[in-house]
Amino acid sequence: MESATLTRPRSGPQARSGLAARLPARGRRLVPALGLAGLVVAVVVGFFVYPTYPNYDSVYSLVWGRELLDGTNLSFEAYRAPTQHPLAILFGAALVPLGEGADRVMIAFTWLSFVVLTMGMYRLAARAFTPTIGLITAALLCTRFDFPFLAARGYLDIPFLAMIVWAACLEQERPRRGTPVFALLALAAMLRPEAWLIIGLYFLWCAWPADWGTRVRYAVWTASGPVIWALTDLIVTGDPMYSLTHTSGLAEELGRASGIGAVPSATVEFLTRLDKAPVAIAGLAGFALAAYLVPRRVVMPTALFLVGLGTFAAVGLAGLSVIQRYLLVPSLMVMVFAAVALGGWTLLQAGRARTAWAVASVLVVLGGTFYTATRVNLKVFDNELTFRSEYRTGLEDVLRSPAVQAGLKCGVVSVPNHKLIADVRWILDLPADKVVARTDTVPDKETGKGGDGLRRAEQGGVAIYAANRSVLIRQVLTDGMDAPAQTSILPGYTYAASSDAYGAYVRC
Repeated sequence: MESATLTRPRSGPQARSGLAARLPARGRRLVPALGLAGLVVAVVVGFFVYPTYPNYDSVYSLVWGRELLDGTNLSFEAYRAPTQHPLAILFGAALVPLGEGADRVMIAFTWLSFVVLTMGMYRLAARAFTPTIGLITAALLCTRFDFPFLAARGYLDIPFLAMIVWAACLEQERPRRGTPVFALLALAAMLRPEAWLIIGLYFLWCAWPADWGTRVRYAVWTASGPVIWALTDLIVTGDPMYSLTHTSGLAEELGRASGIGAVPSATVEFLTRLDKAPVAIAGLAGFALAAYLVPRRVVMPTALFLVGLGTFAAVGLAGLSVIQRYLLVPSLMVMVFAAVALGGWTLLQAGRARTAWAVASVLVVLGGTFYTATRVNLKVFDNELTFRSEYRTGLEDVLRSPAVQAGLKCGVVSVPNHKLIADVRWILDLPADKVVARTDTVPDKETGKGGDGLRRAEQGGVAIYAANRSVLIRQVLTDGMDAPAQTSILPGYTYAASSDAYGAYVRC
């Protein structure tokens, strides 16, 4: 009689591949290849149907890249400028020679990075468990809409995650692999400081059995990210710790949650928001099942999950903004374990338990698909992506109108708050002191600089205002800053140009 219990699978290729072991080699390759082809088609169509533009941080990377090529000092200390990321600046500099199309090329790159990330998630889960679990993991990633949205807006998180996941894939396939893994982690460490802890732990793992020459080489890889980051800050601002102190200060100024006390509740909230509650619950169940059935195979996903939580706690301890983007790595691993909950039957030998699990998984997937299809409002996604396209083209139309171009000679360009500064500077190729925010009325506590944005705007130039409700809500009235300074027409300014998104006034 067949057993109906969750029997641990046999060792060897058959147990590892599950259902896929019964398929011809061509079939095992065909299904992932078709899935990849479908994803590529969807990305290409989305890129052209919704021509979005980079987010605030990424546009600043283009602006700083242009300053780097021009040989001018990088404007890290501009009003509410984001934290600099050395690799992003170098990438921005490489795109600058493309001219006006550089920002769209950046979006294309982040979409490509999303495809590479999806391939990495498949490979990580397929090698740790089975190809079926790998396919489910990739599907979960593509349907957690926060992640494609990050790609559509050019967030550097997507290439960062791709580097981390592929480094994990390489290490999983050959433990203590060394240089290729260090190279990917070092690049990631120049994009986000969370990678500093990951590469530091990897150094300890690899250095323990290595000779001294190898240890020194690995130490150079490990130190490269934070050293380059600190040197960049030192050269530009004179303070090697500027990114750390600036980020924590900006978190306080913008009223974001920070500090270690915010970490526990934020961890639960953000993981649930990123993965959605059913996937988060399935992730817990999948981890328990995998730990029982194949305890050795959970090592890599579990290590990444724990390191991700550790970096999130370190971010809070350092006083930085506690935001959900710092939990992206753990959220990816939750998807892997959720895929185990759905596809873990492929780990079992043939029998009643395997059949029952497979049937239950199919029913859960069908139920989840029906639930999502009847409750998700696709119009919301369409509106968001359309806005990302139309606001930028509307801004370009206004800024390039003859009346506004003439008004540029009369003073600064003022915008409601910091959110449009990077876009205006990139479109018009203006230095930091020529674009001001009308909410910039208080000097920086540390440096005493700034605080004269409204005063300079009142003296003349071009003033940009929101012309519709969507822009007003998304880009102007966002964090309780001085509403009159953002929305009231300054004295002496007269109408110059407008689009569906923005209006421009000039005083000469």
